[in-house]
Amino acid sequence: MNIERMGPDDHGRVIAARHLFDYPPRPAAVNRFLADSNHHLLIAYSNDVPAGFVSGVEVTHPDKGAEMFLYELAVDEGHRRQGIGTALVQALRDLAREQGCYGMWVLTDDDNAAAGATYRKAGGEVESQPLMFSWRFGT
Repeated sequence: MNIERMGPDDHGRVIAARHLFDYPPRPAAVNRFLADSNHHLLIAYSNDVPAGFVSGVEVTHPDKGAEMFLYELAVDEGHRRQGIGTALVQALRDLAREQGCYGMWVLTDDDNAAAGATYRKAGGEVESQPLMFSWRFGT
């Protein structure tokens, strides 16, 4: 298994990993994501086949500096329980440090035991039990 960071020239590789995403990647959105230096996408490959990904977004605030928001983690069903999710989270954590982020965070549901175990194994600690509010604007 190897993990590769996607860049502006990796549009085709992201599309080839479409089975990992919730919905088919939109070409314009892929281009926009990959062109933004604050957006990060790491794909894990097993025998040259996309097995999982993690995406993160650097968020900067005037009084805090930059932190990494772990936006999404996905591992193909046939590759789960092999340490791929943990390796992806650790790779994003390492990238966050390299980018000068002071920390990294993610939200998950209490009942998502697999995610909780992965984040703990990758060194994450439960900080609080937050409420999440959202605003939907359509697609």
